Parts: sequence; C-alpha cells; structure tokens
Amino acid sequence: MGKARILQNKTYLYLTEFFAGMSVMAVELGASRLLAPYFSSSQIVWTIIIGTIMIAMALGNIYGGRAADKNPDPDRLYTRMIVAAVWIAAIPVAGKYVILGISALLIFTVNSNFLILAAFAACMVIFVFPLFLLGTVTPSLVKYTVDSLEDNGKTVGMLNASNTIGSILGTFLPTFVTIPAVGTSVTFLIFAGILLLLAVIYFLSAKGGGKGMALGGGLFLLCCVLGHSGSFAFWETDLAYEGESVYNYLQVKETDRSVVLSTNVLFGVQSILKKDNSMTGMYYDYAMAAPFMAGVHEKDRMDVLVLGMGTGTFAAQCGRFFPQMKIEGVEIDAKITQLAREYFALPADLPVATYDGRAYLRAVDHKYDVIMVDAYQDITIPFQMSSVEFFTLVKNHLKSGGVMVVNMNMRGTKEGNINQYLSDTISQVFGTVYTADVAGSTNRELFASDCADILEVMQDNMALTPDSRLADLMGEVAQGLMPYEPGGYLMTDDRAPVELLGMQVIDELIREEVSYYRGIYNEKGIRGLLEVLG
Repeated sequence: MGKARILQNKTYLYLTEFFAGMSVMAVELGASRLLAPYFSSSQIVWTIIIGTIMIAMALGNIYGGRAADKNPDPDRLYTRMIVAAVWIAAIPVAGKYVILGISALLIFTVNSNFLILAAFAACMVIFVFPLFLLGTVTPSLVKYTVDSLEDNGKTVGMLNASNTIGSILGTFLPTFVTIPAVGTSVTFLIFAGILLLLAVIYFLSAKGGGKGMALGGGLFLLCCVLGHSGSFAFWETDLAYEGESVYNYLQVKETDRSVVLSTNVLFGVQSILKKDNSMTGMYYDYAMAAPFMAGVHEKDRMDVLVLGMGTGTFAAQCGRFFPQMKIEGVEIDAKITQLAREYFALPADLPVATYDGRAYLRAVDHKYDVIMVDAYQDITIPFQMSSVEFFTLVKNHLKSGGVMVVNMNMRGTKEGNINQYLSDTISQVFGTVYTADVAGSTNRELFASDCADILEVMQDNMALTPDSRLADLMGEVAQGLMPYEPGGYLMTDDRAPVELLGMQVIDELIREEVSYYRGIYNEKGIRGLLEVLG
C-alpha cells in the first residue's frame, strides 16, 4: 500500500522526471569539464559527449520500456536510480584515473585520431552506464502515471514537460552556478545526491529497500569524502592555484624563477611570468618583432591591441621595453584576468576588456600600430577568429604601416595542415606575410602587413634599440623570417574546420613523441616499457 500511495501522487513522479532530466544535462556539462583538461573542450569532444549520451539514453529508453511492461515494480526503477547516483558520485573519485589509464593504453596502440578515440572510450566507460539507467526513468514513469487511455496524452505530455524543464535548468545551473562556485567534482556530487534523495524518499514511503538505501548512502558518503577535491592534476602538490571558470579549467604553478598558467590542456603553458624580467624563451619573444616592423623607435606613441590577453605575457614584455606603448587587452575569461592581477603582476591600470576578440573589434573604431592575435581555445584557434572575414576586420583596425602578428601553435608538416590554411587565408587579406618558426617549440609566428618594407623598418629600428639582449634576439628572429608563398587553402565564416585540422597536427605530434617508447613496448612489452620509465 505504501508504494501505491506515493505513486498515486503524480507531483512526486513529475519531480522524479524533472530531476532525472536535470541530472542528465548536469552530467553532460560535467563530462565536458572532466574531459577538457585532458582532451580539450573542442567541438569534436562535445560531439563525442553528446553522441555517447544520446546512445545511452536511447538504450535506456528501450530497456526501461520493456522492463516496465515485463515487471512494473517501482522498486526496480528507484533501485536503478540509487545505482546511477552512486556511479555519478564515483566519477570525481575515479574518472580522472580512468581517463589517464585509457589514454596510456591507446597512446601505444593507435596510430591516428588518438584524442578522438581516447575521448570516446573514456565517455563510454565513465558516462554511458549511469545515463543508461537514467534513460529508463521516463518509460517506467509512464507506466506508473497513465491511468487510462482517456488522459494518457496529457500525462505523457506533463512527464515530457517536466523532463524538458529539468533539462533546461540542468544546462544552466552547472555552467553558471555550481561549476564556477564549487567546481566540477562537487557538481557531480550535488546531482548524485539529488537522485539518491528521490530514491530514499520513495523507499521510506514504501517502507522497504533498507539495505539498498544503506549501501547506496554509505557509498555516496565515501565518494563525498574521497571525491570532493577539484584537483585534475592530482600528481601536482605545489600548485599556487587550481580552479574553474565559466570557460576553463585553470592552473597556476609558481617556482623560484617563474609563474605559469595552464588552461584545460594540462601539459601546456598558456602564459608565463619570469621573475627576473628575462625573456620567456617562448613565442612571446618572437612576437616582439612586430613592434619593430611597425617602427616602434620612430614613434612617440604606439597603440597595441592583444586579442587573447591571457595573463599579459606579451603586454608585460612590450611595456618593459617600450614605455611609449599604449596597450589594450581583450580576454574572454574574466577569471584569467583576475589571476593575471593576482599572480602575474598585470598592472591595474592596463585595460583588459572581457570580450570575444572579434566582437570587440566590431564594437570599437580605434586603429592600432600592432595587433597580436593569440586567442586559442584549448588546442585550436576559435573558428570565428580564423576566417578571411576576421582577418579583414583586423586589417581595418590597423594604422598605415601597422602589423598583425599571429601565434600559430602546433606547427604541422603535412600538406593542408592548419597553419597552411591560416597562412593562406591571411595572405588573401594582407599583401606582405612573413613567418618564423620558434626554436625549441611547435609554434610559428606569422607577421602580416600591407606595408611592403616591414623588414627594412625592422632593421632600422633594431639599430636604435638600447637593450643589447633584445637587439640580439631580434637579430635571430630576422634571420629566421621567411616570406610566405600562399597556396589555395582558405577558411571563411562558412567553412573553417580548425578543430579537425588541429586534431591532425596533434596526432602527428603524438606519433613523434611516443615513437621511441612505442618501439620499446613493441619489442619488450609492458615490462620493458616500465623499466625504461622507471
């Protein structure tokens, strides 16, 4: 009778549907943040997440409908919800280890599409089962709520509406509330707790399921103790900061010599501060050639715009060597700007607009001597900042003789790689294009202008440089500058496959990096590999 009474309360059943829909979307959003530090948050990864979740939900719908027809015992549904809740709560505890384990296995066994396959395998292992269980909720509840054929349309409509409204809130709450406030791990725990509470309310009302509630509750509490930490880089013990914003997973690491920011992809360096004010040894140094090409020592004032400010590495170097510079930055992630002020000594009076770079250019009419484009979204440039339309917009914001410098990461070697696409696209807009490969890295700097003699201007201004270190560095950059011969590749707002092109270069880099270890693995097996790594 207890079961019948609570199931006769359709409000409770609608709440079950509501929170099940909310939890599905919360897990989907959480999945993107769990995978982002390891595989990026690109559209490709999002496609994998959405696809695997839809597979899980479809299979759950099929199984749930058949199970409800065969044995319409609500105990089974709410037991499945307990299992789903415990599994979701365990994701912060075990998810990152599963991801690294799958990555370690695949990196030695696949030759292409590593990130795609690894992300897909991780999604299948971590997320499919609990979302399969949540997929059984709707057909099961239909079985319990439909009283007659006369009102079945209304009842099913109310259930679907409850699920949809819950899904809408489940989309917004993690993104704008829980993940920025308490992190991805606690977000998983919050929604797992909601599912567990729904099941507990049912079993308490039905006066049954004591063992299942006790076991589920105990495992949930254990997961809360072990999984509440938001650390993705669990092997790091000395991080100055680790947290999440609306856009990124963020990590600041400080040593005696430097402070480094990494975003989403754990092993990269997005910004750096050298405590002794020395050069960074990275692409930022090469980008310093752009002010020289624009005649920095011939002008009393030089206006510089940095699209993708990060923590202000390029701006800080420019400001240190060229006091006549007026620098503006654009950074879409306000949390990064906050970290820049706190950890990277970004001056409080240096203006940084929290804006998308392209939208900012559309909103202002100011012109600049130098515009640096360094707006990376994980492993690729955002597609809206890689098209001929975007670079035309940049050109329109340059003064006469102005120079655009673009940081191109992941230098590829195959025909039709992402940097070739970018360079050809830029060459459609600017009359003069030079590139320089950054020594010791996979970066390439591209310099573009409509001024044909930017190399001569650079040489003249190098001779006026009072700092010998900077003059020597610019000499090295000048020697590596190569005029770019454009081909026929073009990216437009309608077609800019930057993520697929980026994945191709990543596969190439991974193959190069692991070829030595793969040879040991193929020859001596896992034992030989462990001996070398140890």
